[in-house]
Amino acid sequence: MKKTALIFAMLALTAGGAFAKDWKEIRLASEGAYPPFNITAADGSLQGFDVDIGNALCAEMKAKCTWVKQEWDGMIPALVARKFDAIVASMSITEERKAKVDFTEKYYASPLALIAKGGSPLRPDTTSLKGKKVGVQRGTVSDNFATKYWEGKGPDLVRYAKQDEAYLDLKSGRLDAVFADYLEAYGGFLTKPEGNGYDVAGDRLFGKSAEEKGVIGEGIGIAVRKKDKELTAQLNKALAAIRANGKYEEIRKKYFPMDIYGN
Repeated sequence: MKKTALIFAMLALTAGGAFAKDWKEIRLASEGAYPPFNITAADGSLQGFDVDIGNALCAEMKAKCTWVKQEWDGMIPALVARKFDAIVASMSITEERKAKVDFTEKYYASPLALIAKGGSPLRPDTTSLKGKKVGVQRGTVSDNFATKYWEGKGPDLVRYAKQDEAYLDLKSGRLDAVFADYLEAYGGFLTKPEGNGYDVAGDRLFGKSAEEKGVIGEGIGIAVRKKDKELTAQLNKALAAIRANGKYEEIRKKYFPMDIYGN
């Protein structure tokens, strides 16, 4: 009986190894509308910090990767539906999202910030923003935070499908402020010609309480289907490798003059 049990155990291990996916071909998804993290180039290709990080991870894993452009609102449903294998699109690691997908370790972290005209007296709180129109990108952490803590308490929230649309309305005067990820605002608007005359209004928000930090998230990670544990593990291993060998810093310096990984 013991010998039979041992044979069955060995067969199970062998079968497990035989059916484990080696992940040498991976489909990665990004939005292409969230500069400087992911943008759509003139030729239709995806570019930006997220894409460079994804390509570096694939090179480290010696995997052939293809990119899929996906609208932000449908990111997680499309991942679950197997339209691609991982999301590399500046997605914050939050408790709500972790209920649906797994995440790698973070590959950067960013607070939230209110963007308005330079010298504006506006601040990211309900009193200061009472009666003001504040733009947010739908489905983002800034939207989740504003919805939870501000909606119905002063600001008039205006939601957009794409971040750039909010900045266009800010410049045209249809908005008083935009509430967004700070690093996205820095690299995608404030340091661009179109962002001239605009700045962060008030303090950047990292989360004052455990509840607020839970909404803002634990940093930015790569989302993977819960059953694809091997892929998550391989991506984490590759991320640690590019952090150690200097490739991560090489990519970071291409887009940002400051540390964006954090502690």
